[in-house]
Parts: sequence; C-alpha cells; structure tokens
Amino acid sequence: MFKDINIEELLEKQNQHEVTTIDVRSPSEFEESTIPGSVNIPLFNDEERAEIGTLYKQVSVDAAKQRGLEIVSAKLPSFIRQFQAIQGDKVVFCWRGGMRSRTTATLLTLMDVHVRRLDGGIRSYRRWVVDELEHFEMKPQAVVLGGNTGSGKTSILRKLKEEGYPVLDLEAMAGHRGSVFGQIGLVPHNQKTFDSLLLQGLLQVQHSPYVLLEAESKRIGKVTMPDFLARKKEEGIQLWVELPMEERVRQILLDYAPASHHEQCMSAFKKIKERIHTPIAKEIDIYLQSGRFAEAVEMLLVHYYDPRYEYTAREIEQERRVMIRAANVDEAIVQIKQVLQAEF
Repeated sequence: MFKDINIEELLEKQNQHEVTTIDVRSPSEFEESTIPGSVNIPLFNDEERAEIGTLYKQVSVDAAKQRGLEIVSAKLPSFIRQFQAIQGDKVVFCWRGGMRSRTTATLLTLMDVHVRRLDGGIRSYRRWVVDELEHFEMKPQAVVLGGNTGSGKTSILRKLKEEGYPVLDLEAMAGHRGSVFGQIGLVPHNQKTFDSLLLQGLLQVQHSPYVLLEAESKRIGKVTMPDFLARKKEEGIQLWVELPMEERVRQILLDYAPASHHEQCMSAFKKIKERIHTPIAKEIDIYLQSGRFAEAVEMLLVHYYDPRYEYTAREIEQERRVMIRAANVDEAIVQIKQVLQAEF
C-alpha cells in the first residue's frame, strides 16, 4: 500500500534533490499552476475530465466512476510506462489529494511502481506558499540593478546566476519583462505560479549575504510582488547601468526578436502611440511596419523610454547610486563583481 507524504517531508526531499513530483491533474490545470519542477502525467485529459465532471453533477457519482474506469483502463499500459521511466523516488498529487492521486498511487502500487501521495494535494502546497510569503523575513541585502531600457540588466543577472551568484530573476518568475512590450515572446504567469517560483527562489538565497535583482516596479505584467520584497528593494544598494545607445539597441533586438514577433510588437506599439509626439510616432510606425527595427527601437528609447526613466533615476538619491558605465554587458558584469567584492 502507498503512503502519504506531507508538505514538510516533501520540501526536505526536494531540497536534497531526492524526489520527482508528478502532477496527475489535467494539462490545463497543470498549466495554470503546479509545484515548481513537477512533471505532468494526467490521469484524464481536459475533455475527459469535463465529461466525468458532467456525469458527476448531472447523473450520479457511480456513473462518473464507471466512465472514469473505462477511460483509465484504455490508457493504463501507457500511463504506467510513463511512471516507470522516471527514476528515483516519486510523489504524486492532484488538487486535494483525492480520487485522481489515490487512483494513480493504487494502480502504480499494484504494478510494483513505488510512489507516495501528497497529503492535501496542491491545495495544501498553495496554502503553505501563501502563509510563508505572508510571514517571510528576507535576510539578504538587496543589490538592485537599475538603468534605462536596453541596458542589459536581465542578461547581466542571468549570466551572474549561471556563475553561481545569488539572483532573483523576477522577470522569469513573472513570464513578463514589465513594460507594454514585456510579454512579447513569453507566456505570462499568473499570481499562483509567480508566488511559487518566488518562494522557491527566496529560500535558495536566504542564507546569502546579498541577492541581486532588477529594479522592477511592484507590478510585473499580471503579477504583484509582496510588500516585503518591494521594501527590501527600495532599501538596497542601487546600481545604475549605463551602456551606449548602439549596445542598448542591440540588446533589445536580441531579447525581443521583433522580426519573429512582428504582430505582437505592432500591437504593443499601438498602446503607447498616442503618448508620443505625432510626427515621431508616425515615423516609428513606418519603421516597424517596414522591418527597420533598429531605427524604431532607437527612436522609442530616445522619445519615450528614456524620458520616463529620467524620472525614476531622479527618485534614487545620488549618494545611494553606484554608477556602472560600460561598453557592453560583459564589461558591466566585471564592474558589478568589483562592487560586490568591495561591499561584501
């Protein structure tokens, strides 16, 4: 017989990389939110789940169970093989730790595939995340990367993270870059997914003396960062990255790939077009339409984004700001490492 595992036990195993968590809910439920790092092996797909739910509500519990049994029986060999292919300890979960995860764990046990079931399902995990974030005491000092649009802040953070520096990549957690163009080429996350990824990241850096993050506003796309993180960011060491205009344009073209997302770019531009002086907006529009993206980006920076960032820059007290003036991202990283060495 399989055994249940509680949230605390699961987290300990995850920290030691000893377990694979498997979400047996439908693909759409998995996509909406899951435990970070989980694999989706659905007991029912979205259509099957809807059919069983309708039978449950409109006919009877027994009719729903009978139909569920028919569906599972037809796919059982393939379903079992997917679990057998995963090495090591496995924990299965559904929404409340109910019928789907219990059925899965029972079937796997009969086939000598050993799994445990998460007590309370993902609902218990979500309660834990909300409670932890509500009472979280963030220990590391924040080192905040600011700078005009295109200054390579995200590239800098990701390269430093690859080298083992403590980083919170808030844009990756949000699935959004924070601006009106911010979701181009990305899939925006909802608050549940952001919270789960944020808490996971916070716990990973909690014992570091500092953590690097970008100077995001409190709202990033569809999600909102918690108050304690916003305060920590405001109190942190402020680095201001300055790159030459041509390098900034190059960074933006690299990050946003406008040639591959032309429609999305045009749609985003329409949202801000009226805020730009009409002749300039018209010229930008022509450049975007004709695929002259470098010219369009430079004009957007000069006439829209840079003036907006000047206000942000003025809000940061001069004596608190450390200037990072570099020719490119790699040079900026060298200077940032020097600042970190001097401070910590």
